[in-house]
Amino acid sequence: MTSKIETTFKVNPEKVPLETDQGILESEERKWGLPLKEVYKHGLSFYKDKEGKAMHLSYEDKLKLVAYTQQIAHGPLNVNSAPPLGVLDVIGRDRRGAWQALGQMSQFQAMAGFVHTLDRLCPLFKPYLEAILKDLEAKKQQDLKRQEEERAHIELQNRIELEKQKQQSTKLTEEQQVQRIKDALNAQTYDQFLEYAQQQFPGNFDQQAVLIRQLQDQHYQQYIQQLAVDKRLANSNIKNKEDSDKDNDNSLVEIDDNLNRDDAGDDVDNKSMQTLEKTQISHYNEESKDEEDSDDDGFPAVEEARMWTRGEISSFKESARMGNGRLRVGQGETITIRVPTHPRARCICWEFASDNYDLGFGLYFEWRKSLTSEVTIHVSDSDEEDVEYDGYGGDDEEFTIQENSTDPEIGGDQRAESHSRPPVSQVVPLYRRDCHTEVYAGSHTYPGEGVYLLKFDNSYSLWRSKTLYYKVYYTQ
Repeated sequence: MTSKIETTFKVNPEKVPLETDQGILESEERKWGLPLKEVYKHGLSFYKDKEGKAMHLSYEDKLKLVAYTQQIAHGPLNVNSAPPLGVLDVIGRDRRGAWQALGQMSQFQAMAGFVHTLDRLCPLFKPYLEAILKDLEAKKQQDLKRQEEERAHIELQNRIELEKQKQQSTKLTEEQQVQRIKDALNAQTYDQFLEYAQQQFPGNFDQQAVLIRQLQDQHYQQYIQQLAVDKRLANSNIKNKEDSDKDNDNSLVEIDDNLNRDDAGDDVDNKSMQTLEKTQISHYNEESKDEEDSDDDGFPAVEEARMWTRGEISSFKESARMGNGRLRVGQGETITIRVPTHPRARCICWEFASDNYDLGFGLYFEWRKSLTSEVTIHVSDSDEEDVEYDGYGGDDEEFTIQENSTDPEIGGDQRAESHSRPPVSQVVPLYRRDCHTEVYAGSHTYPGEGVYLLKFDNSYSLWRSKTLYYKVYYTQ
């Protein structure tokens, strides 16, 4: 007779509040700081890793945890579809009984029961879960920091790219402005420079083009320098005007204060002070007008000369010598070349060089109609003509600076003997030039009818004579 062994084993499921699945999810997440599924996943891993090592559970507790895992994985037990158990499979029968005892418990309720049971049976589970939570927080912070760094890097790259584009655009705009200025200047001076280049290199078009380009570049640099000077002068004039206006306002305020100090009831005194005020203001206006009238010397402004240097000094000296453009400037002498303006020209050009040593050079314009159209040369000793220097020294020779020059041709004190000499305007200040190392050249547009004075000065040299090579010609 076969005997059937039956074991009755009751398992009390963990008491989980009967809530909806959504309520369970929210409640568990608030408790653990993680979604319920994540908590269950870590709990199951903890149980498999630590069971029998860090924790020792009873047989009944193990059945509970296994029943929860079966309920989560397969849902409620269906006895009809479950495979039959062997007669001696006591553990399998106990597990199936514990599973069946869970009834219709939902998947989320089973997860919550598993986590609660594991937390109750093993005190190490909660610290383990907190450590995982800290690691997740640290990883999250690292991810956020990395994302911030990547975002900042991208923004920096974008700013750099925008700045490069802005600089490129600004550079193009500046280059366009520079090119427009050069084109305008070249259009004004091309004919003049072409005529000069044809005289220097007749028949050699390549050399003419190179020389024209050099002259145009130097002309542009001089134009930019003149703009900077004009800007400084304009700013200085504006500042002076503001200071003058401020002084005028202060004087008027002082007059008003004096009026306010008098008795307001005295009509006679008030009228007297008002008359005094009007008289002072009228007197100030007349003085200002007289000062403005005194600044006008009666002559138009003289434009700045255009000057440059070039090489090929040997060929220039030979050319000047063949054209009788060679002079000897003795020690202590000053040579003045008087060049009258030509009625059919509008510009004067000059070039000069010397042998071995430097020479002083300056250009002036005499406001007097010449009786002859001939170019004349005048030689004077240092005793006859004082020279004021603005520049540098060249040789080791000594020279004397005359501080109170009365020669109107060099822009000195024109108050003395102004009645006996015609007025002279300075075009190029007189100072020493290294014309023994390169050719000095320049041009100037007529300010009116008169005589140009080209001064070549050797008065500072007491022992050495100089050889001067020069060319002077007119252009349209």
